[in-house]
Amino acid sequence: MVVLASSIVTKSGKALVSRQFVDMSRVRIEGLLAAFPKLVGSGKQHTYVETENVRYVYQPMEALYLLLVTNKASNILEDLETLRLLAKVVPEYIDSLDEEGIEQAAFSLLFAFDEVISLGYKENVTVAQVKQNTEMESHEEKLHKMIIQSKINDTKDIMKRKAMEIDKSKIERREGRGGGGGGYSPSPGMGGMPSGGLPDMGSLPPTSAAMGGSKGLGVGATGRASKPKGMQLGKAKKANDFLDSLAKEGEVMTPDVGSAAAAGPAAAAALVPGEPVSIAVDERLAVRLNKDGGMENMEIQGTMSLQVQQDDSARIRVQTAAGANAGYQFKTHPNIDKGAYSSGGVLGLKDPARPFPTGSALGILKWRLQTTDDSLAPLSINCWPSTSGAESYVNIEYEAIEGLDLQTVVIAIPLPALSHAPRVSQVDGDWRYDPRRSVMLWTIDLIDDQNRSGSLEFVVPACDSGVFFPVEVNFTATKTLCDVQVLSVTSNDTGAPVKFAYTTLLSTDEYQIA
Repeated sequence: MVVLASSIVTKSGKALVSRQFVDMSRVRIEGLLAAFPKLVGSGKQHTYVETENVRYVYQPMEALYLLLVTNKASNILEDLETLRLLAKVVPEYIDSLDEEGIEQAAFSLLFAFDEVISLGYKENVTVAQVKQNTEMESHEEKLHKMIIQSKINDTKDIMKRKAMEIDKSKIERREGRGGGGGGYSPSPGMGGMPSGGLPDMGSLPPTSAAMGGSKGLGVGATGRASKPKGMQLGKAKKANDFLDSLAKEGEVMTPDVGSAAAAGPAAAAALVPGEPVSIAVDERLAVRLNKDGGMENMEIQGTMSLQVQQDDSARIRVQTAAGANAGYQFKTHPNIDKGAYSSGGVLGLKDPARPFPTGSALGILKWRLQTTDDSLAPLSINCWPSTSGAESYVNIEYEAIEGLDLQTVVIAIPLPALSHAPRVSQVDGDWRYDPRRSVMLWTIDLIDDQNRSGSLEFVVPACDSGVFFPVEVNFTATKTLCDVQVLSVTSNDTGAPVKFAYTTLLSTDEYQIA
């Protein structure tokens, strides 16, 4: 007994997906499938038909047929069992039982057919095992895709800010010329900075406004800063054209709500190549909560990285400020002067005449916290499943702590195997059903003071409450849980302030409720 092919065909005999398990020419299988609708009688109740050479075992699926082509010596009882298993597997990989849905999931269906039937014989597998074997989900791949998407979003935000900055600078220059005042009249309190040549510091984005070199700049510092501004003005048209093309393709540019440090310290430092020094703070979070909302374990690991772009700015020291930070353990790089950091929060090399390495990021400070205090969790999740009759009702609530705005929040809730999306009755934010992974993805773009708490309610067919766990959460933030700030960067040679770019990022390595 052997299964020659498993196929999904239309009622007219058009093959949408077909997997052959024995050597068979394309002409022959197309001929067999084209002949099938002519053999099916409209008034018959059988689930199989036979010809002189083969047997068709089939099951209607709305406007389609799920079909097994076997030889006549095949055990029809086993073929019917194989057909029933395939009928349960197919809805797991498609959103709708129509031609478009089948074509979109064609390769996934072929892989699933191979898991059920091997060399024409049925494998002893279940639907859950087939899904597990075909998906082989990788946490690393998922994290990598989230980082790539975060880079794309942050790049769009930066380009938007730069375009606005350029336009404002052009308007100020135009107004300065129109008033007849010239471009170089002194501005009170700014040491002779041109009134029309640069935008005021309040208009700059966070990565520029936080630069320590913005304090006490003299005429020389202003002159050095004017060159990059001129280069940016020359790029205004290109930047605006690019934004326009994104808008035409449906990419809506949103206001800045994120950090550009999602790819780590090195990528964050590269965002402002015109600055001589870049400092990136990257904090990683691993949290495990239980179903009742209690904390099982929470670990915070943070790194402050320094990247020097220019050799003449390599002999520097970084002035930091820290809050109470109860329970945190801090550790400096072996070459950092620990005494200066302990007494005054200064991060500098033991030998002040020695320069920092240029062109690569160097971790100068690390910290770690491990606790079971559930009040420190940035986001608490409570899941309340209940069953009534033939349906399970699920209510999920989140509550965020004060003072920390979370961005790109994604809450993944496992679901039982479904043939259609769950029925959602209420949601704060957006939701999407992933049929391949059988997961409900609840997304909130930004959690701030306007929505510190929210809920999601949906209904699925009755099932065990354990199906909805573990719940996994991913998010980012531009503020770290550890209260560490960079106040200034100064030169060891002259004591003058050095301009620097400063970025912070909090992200989740693991955040699970089980």
